[in-house]
Amino acid sequence: MEASICPIDAQFSGQISTLLSPPPLPQVQEYFEALVAERQCSGLRVKPDSEHGKGVYSEVDFQEGDLVLKDQMLVGAQHSSNKIDCLVCSFCFRFIGSIELQIGRKLYLEVLGVSAVDECGSSNEMRCSSSSGKTRLPQDTIQSLMNGSLRLPCSENFPLPSVVPCVGGCEEAYYCSKTCAEADWDSFHSLLCTGHGSLSPNTEALLKFMKHANETNDIFILAAKVISFTILRYRKLKAANVEQQEKRYTSKPCNSCIFPLLLEAWKPVSMGFKRRWWDCIALPEDVDSCDEAEFRMQIKDLAFESLQLLKEAIYDEECAQLFSLDIYGHIIGMFELNNLDLVVASPVEDYFLYIDDLPPSQKKEAEKITKPFLDALGEDYSISCQGTAFFPLQSCMNHSCIPNAKAFKREEDRDGQATIVALRPILKEEEITISYIDEDLPYEERQELLADYGFRCKCPRCTEEGP
Repeated sequence: MEASICPIDAQFSGQISTLLSPPPLPQVQEYFEALVAERQCSGLRVKPDSEHGKGVYSEVDFQEGDLVLKDQMLVGAQHSSNKIDCLVCSFCFRFIGSIELQIGRKLYLEVLGVSAVDECGSSNEMRCSSSSGKTRLPQDTIQSLMNGSLRLPCSENFPLPSVVPCVGGCEEAYYCSKTCAEADWDSFHSLLCTGHGSLSPNTEALLKFMKHANETNDIFILAAKVISFTILRYRKLKAANVEQQEKRYTSKPCNSCIFPLLLEAWKPVSMGFKRRWWDCIALPEDVDSCDEAEFRMQIKDLAFESLQLLKEAIYDEECAQLFSLDIYGHIIGMFELNNLDLVVASPVEDYFLYIDDLPPSQKKEAEKITKPFLDALGEDYSISCQGTAFFPLQSCMNHSCIPNAKAFKREEDRDGQATIVALRPILKEEEITISYIDEDLPYEERQELLADYGFRCKCPRCTEEGP
């Protein structure tokens, strides 16, 4: 005899299914119309598409090179390995501090990763890298860059915002302004901060979660941000609702009252296309197809391990549905299928290129000071800020192997927003498409890569080149 499902479990399971169901079409249209207005990109419209679910269409004519869209991310994160190379705002991802601080900090952290003293035992020289191609600099020289006592030639031409510390006192997040610090705190970071002011009920568990994510896959940090974002939105909606209803909740609210607020808080996330991570992740080349089932189970187990750590750190009983493995898997899968690389060009690279372009006499004088730092940095001087982000409007753009637009950062684009530029003239009512892959690859290779996104391309080029 089969065990019956208790009413509470059935209700909980039904609520999870509701969270994962695509929103009604009118709600989708209303959401994206409001988003387009907020982004001030009135030349675009998100429309339902019978084949792809939805697509982005032009409401005006665009010329080649025109800016089509600047889309602010819903959630994004810098890769943990990139934090050594680039000090950026944890909310908008602009470079912060100064050219000197960027260089000094990078050299200092590289030293810590290798050795604080050289083979001779000198405590005054720091090895900048284990690579023999890089030079060594005195410790006090690196420190003088970081504390601002040493100014590099012409660095005043590359001003950066001052460093603003985290509101909660952690030493992981820094910002370009008080506005960004407060926005990140209100949207994500207050639950994910490991400082003394954190709203996390268990910062020790949070540190374990972060360590696990950094050692396995930092996509878990993005998933944690989504859950934190939804919980914090739910709490704001609940507080506003309580105030409007003249504090009708004198004790813990009933679940039937809670869930509609949670569903509303989840709405921005519900708009992204989702599949469970362990179902949609591409099979690595070194995994044989006969081992696919075992590989996908390992991925599922990894997600479960991450979720348990996160649950211990920030669990909220009124938002318990968010901590189900099914929800967690779909959140990660949303990033797997819809993410866009987060890239912000380094001002350090611009600085050294500027020095190289100076008139010969000025360049010679400047390089007496700058060349030792460039030699110490080696090829790493040009590393940009790199991460992953989900952009609500950009994620609605469908793929084509002959796209009419592309993600492209212009000279003035110095933060983490997605910038979409027209590759050719785009007519009014035409769908705006981008390429998810390198469209210069042969047909079979393109189709193989696009299979990781769950579809075969039927654009005009593929129709012509395919069998």
